[in-house]
Amino acid sequence: MNPMYITFGLYLVAVLGIGLVAYFSTKNFDDYILGGRSLGAFVTAMSAGASDMSGWLLMGLPGAIYLSGFSEAWIAIGLTVGAYFNWLWVAGRLRVHTEYNNNALTLPDYFYHRFGGKSVAIKLSSAFIILFFFTIYCASGVVAGARLFQSLFPDMTYMQAMWLGAGATIAYTFIGGFLAVSWTDTIQATLMIFALLLTPVFVMISIGGINDLQSIVQQAEISAQKEFTDLFRGTTIMGLLSLAAWGLGYFGQPHILARFMAADSVASLDKARRIGISWMFLCLGGAVAVGYFGLAYFTTKNLELSNAEAVFIELSKAMFNPWIVGIVLSAILAAVMSTLSAQLLMCSAAITEDFYKGFFRKGASSLELVWVGRLMVLLISVVAIAIAQDPNSKVMGLVSYAWAGFGAAFGPVVILSLFNRNISSKAALWGMLSGAITVVAWSPLMKYLGWEDLS
Repeated sequence: MNPMYITFGLYLVAVLGIGLVAYFSTKNFDDYILGGRSLGAFVTAMSAGASDMSGWLLMGLPGAIYLSGFSEAWIAIGLTVGAYFNWLWVAGRLRVHTEYNNNALTLPDYFYHRFGGKSVAIKLSSAFIILFFFTIYCASGVVAGARLFQSLFPDMTYMQAMWLGAGATIAYTFIGGFLAVSWTDTIQATLMIFALLLTPVFVMISIGGINDLQSIVQQAEISAQKEFTDLFRGTTIMGLLSLAAWGLGYFGQPHILARFMAADSVASLDKARRIGISWMFLCLGGAVAVGYFGLAYFTTKNLELSNAEAVFIELSKAMFNPWIVGIVLSAILAAVMSTLSAQLLMCSAAITEDFYKGFFRKGASSLELVWVGRLMVLLISVVAIAIAQDPNSKVMGLVSYAWAGFGAAFGPVVILSLFNRNISSKAALWGMLSGAITVVAWSPLMKYLGWEDLS
């Protein structure tokens, strides 16, 4: 058997094993949804990073750099700045406020108690927004995992790849809940940074050094009539602001904010911030380097990739022996699984805590809630898989709105709830709804009016 497949299989077995360990450490619903607020600094940082960076980090960003050069790095710059201020301004305060406000386990529950505990509408609306965006986002993760398995196993059908890719993630999320997701995120984040730092180094050695790299890229620039090394190529002030503004979305991402809420103390979040931002800086830098160095490597080989997003996969196959390739490719699956598992758990929490317990079974036992939460993981998974059966479904186009949707809907409310005592529940509700509706309606409205260039 190909050693690459063995390494890949061992990774899948490892994450399932972690799920089983987490199962025996999960004693109540607080443990299942928020890990009993017991995460240390290192796990908090790595889990926040891994659940944040999906397959985009290892496929989308390197592919964009490979095609267009450094000008595509502005999103990475904006994300790093946004993540830093999210850790600095929001993390500690949210940890304190959620515990103070009736030990809230979810954002909807936090909003409900923070704004007086009287407006059911704010709880329902925020829970619905989470379900809407995350269910579709989960489908995107299922598709990404299926595509990865198909690239590794050419004889596998799309349906087989979809079930195999989604099955492992669903299994450990169902069994172990938040602890399993957080612990596996730590391993997955380690795999991701290992792969992103190792690959550019070996490409550099293969090419012959930094001077040779620059001369090769210059040749590629002449051939493609592009300026790959120009950070500002083809950009405008408005365009740069739009790309960098992706960082503002951090303030409203439920799966990242949940990591802050789950930290064992506010003090550990300071250390977690340093670890998390360092990890993010290195990973994003590594992803940019993979795309840039990949451009040089395939130029020397007179090869042009048919799929630019496969640059990381193709480089790893060219650089390493099959054992290492299995580890490197596991990092791509790790990026997909870590984000998908976080999204599944957030959907489960919204249904169980904010709908089931909030309106139907207020006196439900902790054990009952744990099992309802597990069943909700399966339910959301079924819906996501149903959407993902058609990889070209138009519904998948809505995924591009998820980051902006959460940022616009929850970001301002989270910040104001932490810094402004006087914000009312009505202001929070309408601000949240207007943000979500604007993001969803903006692009279709621009197309309807014939103003696509403004969307």
